[in-house]
Amino acid sequence: MTMLSDKGTKRQKATNFDFIIVGAGSAGSVLANRLSANSVSEVKAKVLVVEAGPADKNPMIKIPGAFAYFMYSKKYNWAYEAETVADIRGGKPMFCPRGKTLGGSSAINAMVYVRGHSTDYDAWEQQGNEGWGFQEMLPYFINSETNVRGANEYHGDAGPIFVSDVINDYPLNDRFIEASGQAGFPLSQDFNGQQFEGAGYFQFTIQNGERCGVSKAYLKPAMVRDNLVVECEAFVNRILFEGKKAVGLEYEQNGEIFSVYAKKEVILSGGSFNSPQMLMLSGIGDKKELQQHGIKVVHDLPGVGKNLQEHVDACVLVKSQKKDGFSVGPGGLMNMLPDVAKYMKSKTGKLANSITQAGGFLKSNPDVEVPDIQLHFVPLLFDDCGRDLKLLSSHGYSLHVCVLRPKSRGTLSLKSANPREPIKIDFNFFSDPADAKVLVDGIRVARKILASEAFDEYRGEEIHPGKQIESDDDLLQKSKERLGLVYHPTGTCKMGSDSMAVVDSELKVHGIQNLRVVDASIMPTLVSGNTNAPVIAIAEKAAEMIIKSNVNKERVTESLDCVE
Repeated sequence: MTMLSDKGTKRQKATNFDFIIVGAGSAGSVLANRLSANSVSEVKAKVLVVEAGPADKNPMIKIPGAFAYFMYSKKYNWAYEAETVADIRGGKPMFCPRGKTLGGSSAINAMVYVRGHSTDYDAWEQQGNEGWGFQEMLPYFINSETNVRGANEYHGDAGPIFVSDVINDYPLNDRFIEASGQAGFPLSQDFNGQQFEGAGYFQFTIQNGERCGVSKAYLKPAMVRDNLVVECEAFVNRILFEGKKAVGLEYEQNGEIFSVYAKKEVILSGGSFNSPQMLMLSGIGDKKELQQHGIKVVHDLPGVGKNLQEHVDACVLVKSQKKDGFSVGPGGLMNMLPDVAKYMKSKTGKLANSITQAGGFLKSNPDVEVPDIQLHFVPLLFDDCGRDLKLLSSHGYSLHVCVLRPKSRGTLSLKSANPREPIKIDFNFFSDPADAKVLVDGIRVARKILASEAFDEYRGEEIHPGKQIESDDDLLQKSKERLGLVYHPTGTCKMGSDSMAVVDSELKVHGIQNLRVVDASIMPTLVSGNTNAPVIAIAEKAAEMIIKSNVNKERVTESLDCVE
């Protein structure tokens, strides 16, 4: 392994590689492992990973129950903020956390392992992206996981990512599932198996009481290889081009500027915010927008930064008459002390699990063919990414509702040509009124569940939206006061062949040689669930395509040499 210290240790840097990957997140770490393990020619490919964040040395990353810590950290979290909207959260910006370390967002997320519905991927293929249907994607999901339940037609038992069942820590979770059944909704034992629809327990990327993100599962095992170099705290300024061919990167580390070069490909895996930003800063995007910032246009590609999608989230908050949930009040924190000791001793107890244990995928109304809302139940009063400590200090429970397949589309745009200035994020929520309808209907579903008999001994006051709020318009407006995200931005470098597509079905950037995008930004439409597992599968598929593509290039080159 060759890895530079993030403290700035001076040593000789290599400048030439076969592949350069920007970002060591859920896609980049997978690519680093797979590309460095395979030989494109007789010699194993030299791979460089450039990560803007620090190494994942903070012990809090390993502790599943401590993920909320990173909502307060700017060292390990990009901590973006969306553009303000007057009637959303009182005109305050929406917080957009993204991981900024080895493992990316898989190092700070709630570890929920969900793939989405089969029709999500079939829709990608129907849009002209051959090979991206569910039956084609399923092997990549299976091969990427070791599921505690063992191998079957939906699950694998020999992959890098460990997927485990929940150990329920709170009686309220059982009450939610019981109440869902009482309200007439189906129950599911496996959201990633035969039955997607229903309420139940999620599975998680947790192994032996520790987070099993992509850094642990993919990147660290590969870093023993001497053909893989990982640079931390290395901020990429721009892609380097020769005409319309990507040849390398310029990045800054410890106050120095470095240029590195890729013999075969540059691969952007910075995520749905950073990858389109990097393309635009490097001269690929809407010509008019780039010229406004004085950026030399390399290729006019108007779809860069467009098609932004996110799972918009509303909540029903209810005070509890009992105190067996979680709170950050003095009593609640005292109750956690035994679990802290338990975790330190044996990596068991509440800190060994995510607190987002129960939820479901349901239909907002009976006419819907495929579940169009996701529910996240938590045994605490949760808002603003857990940063509302006043709310969190009271005892209660929350049922969050998100619109799974939004029709509204937002945009990303540059604020300036300065790479250090955050991207402008405009989600444009509810620009399509169908999303508002699904959200409001979803709140009614949530209320129906929470009104079931199973909650009778817990149920206190509904503090949000409030029982007096009944009409569709009032529910929507009240929901906007605490509107949130599920941290699943996608679509900003979408895959396709239409005029607004950024990459083709092999994830190659249209009009540019030797440049791909591999991350959630390539999704044409948002999947019906959490995005970490799909991004891992996307990267597995991409790695296979990249290896095959470059093997074919080598063969062509060898054939031409023979002819000469």
